[in-house]
Amino acid sequence: MGLPTPFASMMSAMHRPVYESRLRELVRRIIPHLQAGDRVLDVGCGNGTLGKALMEAPGCPQGVRVEGLERVVRGGEPIPVHAYDGKSMPFADAIYDMVIVADVLHHEEQPDRLIAECARVSRRLVVIKDHQIKGVFAQRRVSFMDWAANAPYGVPCLYRYHTPQEWSATLARHDLRVVERLDRINLYPPVVNAVFGGGLQFMAVAQVPGRAGVPCEPGERLDSGKAEA
Repeated sequence: MGLPTPFASMMSAMHRPVYESRLRELVRRIIPHLQAGDRVLDVGCGNGTLGKALMEAPGCPQGVRVEGLERVVRGGEPIPVHAYDGKSMPFADAIYDMVIVADVLHHEEQPDRLIAECARVSRRLVVIKDHQIKGVFAQRRVSFMDWAANAPYGVPCLYRYHTPQEWSATLARHDLRVVERLDRINLYPPVVNAVFGGGLQFMAVAQVPGRAGVPCEPGERLDSGKAEA
């Protein structure tokens, strides 16, 4: 159950500049890893704003297409969104070039299963953005931030977050080879970032091993002639 409507509306309005800052930083970090003609899946895409922002970013390579995946498709999203039963993604192996899972894993009862599915459907990269327990009162700070961001929408929080060491173990367990790792991200406006950003934020761009030579089927890419393996 969500918060009472007036309170939820107030919290949502207060969160808007924080969300917009987060969106800009995620786009800035992801764009350098995209290639021309990439097909991208945003897992837990919500209203699809990240996918839209990526495709509209000035530095986005030509022909990039972003699709979304959600358990409940809201309708009206600016990107195509596929329905998901919460267990198996409705896609063949290695059908996407990049799979993004941003601030979703800490809401999952079985995050390892979701990571395995992300790796299965990606032929090149998996991008994980999430929180981590690092620093003074980290658990309390992350938990409050998580609640404040999700309570207005009635999204339940599990309040389970990895330490940096647990993130390392998770990546190794799934044989994901790190291309870029960030254990500190200035994700929010300065005052908010000082309390809830920095070392509480984690991001990894990881390569799926043994997939570089997997060809895409005809029609799976927008511009396969321009894409690199």
